[in-house]
Amino acid sequence: MENVKSLNKWANSHTYLPVDLVRIVLGGFLFMKGVSFVTNIQYLHDLISPIDKFGGGMFMLHYIAPAHMIGGIMIIFGLLTRWAIAAQLPILFGAVLINFMGKMHSESLILALMVLFVCIFFLFYGSGKHSADYYFKMQQ
Repeated sequence: MENVKSLNKWANSHTYLPVDLVRIVLGGFLFMKGVSFVTNIQYLHDLISPIDKFGGGMFMLHYIAPAHMIGGIMIIFGLLTRWAIAAQLPILFGAVLINFMGKMHSESLILALMVLFVCIFFLFYGSGKHSADYYFKMQQ
């Protein structure tokens, strides 16, 4: 717990507006991806079909879209950012795995890897100074 507090102090003292803008764009992208999955559920079903033979396909269908939508909104506002990112990581690891198991599309693989690396960055960096987390912490 002390490591997380020291990491937060370092991140808040070294925060920059462009990093916060990247966080907002990441949240917006994840939200829009969740909306596209909700509006085209057959596309999502086709995407997860390579790993559906291992079981849990119905769970994945009901987890991926809401996690992207709710997590994206939380990331945009910087509210519980690390928890929202943690909810995205299994989905993104699965997206990378699906690109290797299914029909591999290099642009999809590159996009999934980019989003995964940005999420891992914010998992360690946190939400920054221009976020709801920082605002609520200052109110205490």
